[in-house]
Amino acid sequence: MDNQINSENISENLKAAALDAPSEPGVYIMKDCDGQIIYVGKAKSLKNRLKSYFSGEKDIKTATLLRHIRSFETIIVPTEYEALLLENTLIKQHSPKYNISLKDGKTYPVIRITHEDFPRIFRTRRIIQDKSLYFGPFADVQSVNTMMELIDKLFPLRKCKRIKKNGPCMYYHIGRCMAPCCGKINIDDYALHVQRVIKVLSGETESLIIDLTAKMHSAARDLQFESAAGIRNTIKAIETLAGEDSSVEDLNPTDRDYIAWAVSGVLASVTVFSMRGGKMTGRDLFRARSAADEWESLEIFITSYYDSGRLPPLKIYLQEISSGDSKEHFELLLGWFKKKFGYEPELLTVSEKHHAAILAMARQNAHEDLRKRLKERGAGPALDELARLLNLETRPERIEGFDIAQLDGKHPVASLISFKNGIPDRKNYRYFKLRTVIGIVDDFAAMREVVSRRYSRLLREGKEFPDLILVDGGIGQVNAAKGVLDNLGVDCEVIGLAKREEEIWLPSAKEPLVLPRQSEALKVLQHVRDESHRFATGFNQRLRSKDLFFPILESVEGIGAKRAAVIMKAYESIANIAAAEPLEIAERCCISEDSARAVRAVAKLAIEQ
Repeated sequence: MDNQINSENISENLKAAALDAPSEPGVYIMKDCDGQIIYVGKAKSLKNRLKSYFSGEKDIKTATLLRHIRSFETIIVPTEYEALLLENTLIKQHSPKYNISLKDGKTYPVIRITHEDFPRIFRTRRIIQDKSLYFGPFADVQSVNTMMELIDKLFPLRKCKRIKKNGPCMYYHIGRCMAPCCGKINIDDYALHVQRVIKVLSGETESLIIDLTAKMHSAARDLQFESAAGIRNTIKAIETLAGEDSSVEDLNPTDRDYIAWAVSGVLASVTVFSMRGGKMTGRDLFRARSAADEWESLEIFITSYYDSGRLPPLKIYLQEISSGDSKEHFELLLGWFKKKFGYEPELLTVSEKHHAAILAMARQNAHEDLRKRLKERGAGPALDELARLLNLETRPERIEGFDIAQLDGKHPVASLISFKNGIPDRKNYRYFKLRTVIGIVDDFAAMREVVSRRYSRLLREGKEFPDLILVDGGIGQVNAAKGVLDNLGVDCEVIGLAKREEEIWLPSAKEPLVLPRQSEALKVLQHVRDESHRFATGFNQRLRSKDLFFPILESVEGIGAKRAAVIMKAYESIANIAAAEPLEIAERCCISEDSARAVRAVAKLAIEQ
């Protein structure tokens, strides 16, 4: 009976962890009671995939796996493609017991350009360190094949392994080779074709796609639909491969670590992604409590993380820290590396897109772990600190925040956001279109109006009031809100948070309360303030966008005021219109495809101006 109860508890804990998993793409790693990895899987949505393990009936394999799982962890990556590559690497590295289907050592294809006077280009799964150029790996094999067919047509490089022949082969006669073996092309001219291939494989495909798109439309006009469909598939293949810049495999043999972190109050989570031999071989995640600043915390972490059992790689990429002199701190760390290990790795902050993407992925994982920690702990300590600092009678479990947004008196709006136990309670968010300040700029009057409308309604409906009201602003906004509450006879604490110095203002106060930047109570107030600002500004921008861009849409022939309103209602912003496909615009807004194409064109022009 005890074993059954214990098994049920484990299952419920795993189910709860699955429900709290991130929704992003990634890899999940399942472990047994000894902490051994027994299964590695990938998912487009980690939450949905993990939830599926604990709902519905299970086949024999899944049921067996579930009996042995005691914990799991997740690694977030940018795309499902990245998850596929990382899954493959981790399975090969750990040989998990239940990953039977991938034990054949399969690798994903790459495109190789040989290191020769007259290079060849071909698809392969083997990488040879002979100064050849490699592009990939690619998960979409069909797209690789389509791309290779296109390159073969546009840039007919040699196919034969041996360069010396008595005369041109068949490939030359059918236009698929330039016959360097027979002196039909010299090294320099051949090299120009190779450079064009390298540009295409490196993602410089814009001009090629424009040319192919024109040919596709021409074929369609001539009713050559099969040819047009073939060109369309080629364009899709190019776009697919051009987007496959992997963050988990990059063929760069240099050993590297990527270190990023997330901090909230005294809590810090640090993620280290290790790249070895061009592949991500693992992720280390560390949790810490520290009141030190970022530089001091980083120094403590690095000097603890690297030791004789974990030697530093030649390059270490670090999340950028805006405060302090990085050169001074780097010199201190490099001196430590030199004394400890006898060499100095490169300490780098990133500017190159590829390394920035890996570091961003590490940072996202650190933020996800910090989110879980904050949820596990709850906001209780921060709210207790806030109650003590503000002399509140009880912990402020429900906080409501207000912000005003307008531009020169146009579309004045206010936001009301609600937090419960330190967590956004989005079902209780509200917008207010302000009535008394149209055409004028008066934040105090605007604050009086929204506070009056909100709490007079709660009085009429007999609903519960918040424990604390936070307004975005200083003493003026606070006194305006407090005056309204006093007139309504509402006994509710109200404070303000001013952005510039993060000063906390209480009603009628002569001096603000200034908390340390590491204060968890301040972090809660900042979160409420920033969320109310985001909510108000977003609503105001949508209203302004419709107002500003109606005339632009109406400039298109056949688009009047009513049709422009329909388009703006469907897409909400001019940026969304510019990003939409003409066919989609036509279908959603009931206009011709030609008109939709013109609408998107003027939207793009408006953004560029």
